[in-house]
Amino acid sequence: MKLQESCLTRLLTVSLARTPSPGPARLEKAPAPGHPLPQGGEGRTSEWSAGHMLLLLLAVLAVVPVARAAGVADCRLVAGWEQRGVPRNYNPDNLYEYLDGSAEGYILYGLVRMQGVTCRSKGGSITFDVFEMNDADSAYGVFTTNLDPQMPIEKLGMGGQVLPRRALFCKGNYYVELSASPQKGAVTALRAFATEAEKRIEGRVTPPAAISWFPTAKLASVRLIPESVLGLRLLKRGFVAHYEQGQAFVVMEESPGSAAAILDQLRQRFPEGTPAHVADEAFQADDQYLGGLCMFRKGRYLGGFANMPDAQAATAQAASLAEHISGM
Repeated sequence: MKLQESCLTRLLTVSLARTPSPGPARLEKAPAPGHPLPQGGEGRTSEWSAGHMLLLLLAVLAVVPVARAAGVADCRLVAGWEQRGVPRNYNPDNLYEYLDGSAEGYILYGLVRMQGVTCRSKGGSITFDVFEMNDADSAYGVFTTNLDPQMPIEKLGMGGQVLPRRALFCKGNYYVELSASPQKGAVTALRAFATEAEKRIEGRVTPPAAISWFPTAKLASVRLIPESVLGLRLLKRGFVAHYEQGQAFVVMEESPGSAAAILDQLRQRFPEGTPAHVADEAFQADDQYLGGLCMFRKGRYLGGFANMPDAQAATAQAASLAEHISGM
């Protein structure tokens, strides 16, 4: 927000500099002698000045995110590279023109805009794309969808990977991906671009707190699912952890009341379920598709385990998950 604060400070400074003294700060300018304002027009100059100032401020603030993303996608971040062609600018309405097969995934996660450039050097080219998402959790969700699950996650922003042909990381509301061609010898350049790009982005550098809530024993992966968690439309968006056996979920609702209402609807979805002693309220069931399951509410959070051997096993794991949930 440094750029926004700077612009606001400058505009306020300009407006106050025009204020007559002595007296309180006012956006007024006295009419010149011999040129009185028309009848009923007193103060109109002041209104236009304030109106113009507000419009200018809004215009600047609207451009700030675009300018910030453009500042990240810069071939000059690494010596010896230069931009070829025009920058790419896309939004949810036209991202299909650039990512025909995968645009929907970015949009589901909450894409705001995408900006990118193609960088070239004597050794090859790098496609440099910056995706601005609507929040940091969404940026992390896109990252975990695109990462290589067989490779470790590096400490680059909230998380990153530098692979033989591409580099990717997320920080704040941004997900950044770089792809190199040819692959040979590209790792050094990819790491240099990713490292310098990360420095230009402000925002959160820690993964979503929910990831640390899941039991770690035999945990395979954790992902943010943008809709229909466990294939249930009632669970609109949340984190899902996959284990050697079974899967767990955590969904955050707006309030404890809205979470309780959804849990009631889930009980109706599994009519043979029975009450379980987990967190604020819970039920367990054996389902044809989700196997042994237990779903609970803790404050405004919904969580649980599914695809377990039986309901009792799911309830035991769900109780462990509920103990770690905080920040209600």
